[in-house]
Amino acid sequence: MLYFDSVTGDSSTANSSASIVFGCSNYQSGDLTKSDRAVDGIFGFGQNELSVISQLSSRGISPRVFSHCLKGEDNGGGILVLGEIVEPGIVYSPLVPSQPHYNLNLQSIAVNGQIVPVDPAVYQTSRNRGTIVDSGTTLAYLAEEAYDPFRQCCKLLRVDEVLPLVTFNFAGGASLVLKPQDYLIQQGYVDGAALWCLGFQKVSGQGITILGDLVLKDKIFVYDISHQRIGWVNYDCSRSVNVSLASGKNEFINAGQLSVSSSTQAKLHKLMLIAAASFLVHISMFSGCRFL
Repeated sequence: MLYFDSVTGDSSTANSSASIVFGCSNYQSGDLTKSDRAVDGIFGFGQNELSVISQLSSRGISPRVFSHCLKGEDNGGGILVLGEIVEPGIVYSPLVPSQPHYNLNLQSIAVNGQIVPVDPAVYQTSRNRGTIVDSGTTLAYLAEEAYDPFRQCCKLLRVDEVLPLVTFNFAGGASLVLKPQDYLIQQGYVDGAALWCLGFQKVSGQGITILGDLVLKDKIFVYDISHQRIGWVNYDCSRSVNVSLASGKNEFINAGQLSVSSSTQAKLHKLMLIAAASFLVHISMFSGCRFL
């Protein structure tokens, strides 16, 4: 059973609940058992009918769309919304139909405006190829055929261009522009100089590209399952957001101004769930990247 604080346009709240089917496991192994990586579970936001977002939508609790804004600096955090964050400038790209993941049609990658020389077929979605947006992945991964020329483009830059813009160009004319802080990870210091490494990892033997939290952070991402599209825009995730509610009319709330009682916070362990529904989520960046 999920419990909500329902929020209306005048910021008044009321309690509501929904019965949700979920699964449990009785055995866990590997890295997920280590204290620094252990998790209590996975909140399912896939496209299938058994996912949490689909079940809530079928019960009229929320629309079949969710959004997140992951804060990249300090200790992470951010906002997760069951509903659509409304913000000017959001660009959308259509989802690849009939896929189990959130696949987009990646058409090209550019470094400082120069297209990385990769056969476009590398980016096409097939049984073992494609580009996936996945907030459950910490870093980001490039298909082997794309990673090597991408890294070479970075190495060929002049000293004054050592930290270039990287652009992912998608179907529908939508581009995801990454600043250096969106794809580099600082790994300490050497002789007083900051040591940075490339957050993109190579996927050997597979043609899969995965865009994880490394590149999703500091942006609003909208997963519009109803309209089969994903949208994004750069955003300061410590700020409040406007949320469109599924009420038959356009209503907006300022999620950053919402609060819950201390007893509720204790119960939910700093997880706030509201009808528009925002929660705080925490992201931590793991090490393990390749050096430029």
